Amino acid sequence: MTADPIAARLRVAVHAARRAGRSTLAHFQQSDLNVERKDDGTPVTIADREAERVLRAIIADAFPGDGVLGEEFGETPGDSGYRWVLDPIDGTKSFVRGVPAYGTLVACERADRPIVGVVYIPALDEIVYGGIGQGAWHALGEADPVPAHVSSTTRLRDACVCTTSLGYFHKIGRGRAFELLSKRTGLVRGWSDCYAHVLLATGRIDAVIEPYVHYWDVAHLPPILGELGGHFAAFDGKPDPRSSDCIATNGRLTGELLTLVRDAGREAPVAAE
Repeated sequence: MTADPIAARLRVAVHAARRAGRSTLAHFQQSDLNVERKDDGTPVTIADREAERVLRAIIADAFPGDGVLGEEFGETPGDSGYRWVLDPIDGTKSFVRGVPAYGTLVACERADRPIVGVVYIPALDEIVYGGIGQGAWHALGEADPVPAHVSSTTRLRDACVCTTSLGYFHKIGRGRAFELLSKRTGLVRGWSDCYAHVLLATGRIDAVIEPYVHYWDVAHLPPILGELGGHFAAFDGKPDPRSSDCIATNGRLTGELLTLVRDAGREAPVAAE
């Protein structure tokens, strides 16, 4: 596989993420926003669906043979060997509360391997993107993109680590892992969902640990981190973004976080009341 198909898809991914993300701003912080509940209890809005339609239309126009997997509209098969993975609004719970730390995620894979990744934060007009052999880049507003970079922190006790929710740890029986995280880490913060990924890829935090994710939440991360010397792994240590949990780091803290998860073990899940 040459770099050309990756470069072409990265250009389209960046364009599509920006277009779709900006479409969500028409509904952001609007008092008449209607919030529905999906079968799994998570929220969805008209903004989620409109943004995914924008993504799909741009991708279909540029690469009509590519498949698509989207959070809102499921799977559309393709015959090119490439498949796009879309999350039109990652952090819908933040979005419906008017919090700007939500994003539009676009990834493209070949042979089940993510090769392109984009995370765009519409309300902040901030973007991080990368592709295999293409580098990883960061831009704010209309400024020219600059090379992204991870931090140089080497010890967990000096690190700032982000996670989305303590409740997710308890939900899957990993509450002890959060307890150890708070004891062994320099600073734990909840700059949650994909905004934490932007902070990681720009050196402002050192790692992200999530006990409960879907593929479309993280498919964009391996190509970005791979270009930066960072690292992505599931709790079992395998570099599998299809796992239901993940550890993403600057490349220097993965071992300590995997040890922490192993030391914590599992307990009985705590159901929400």
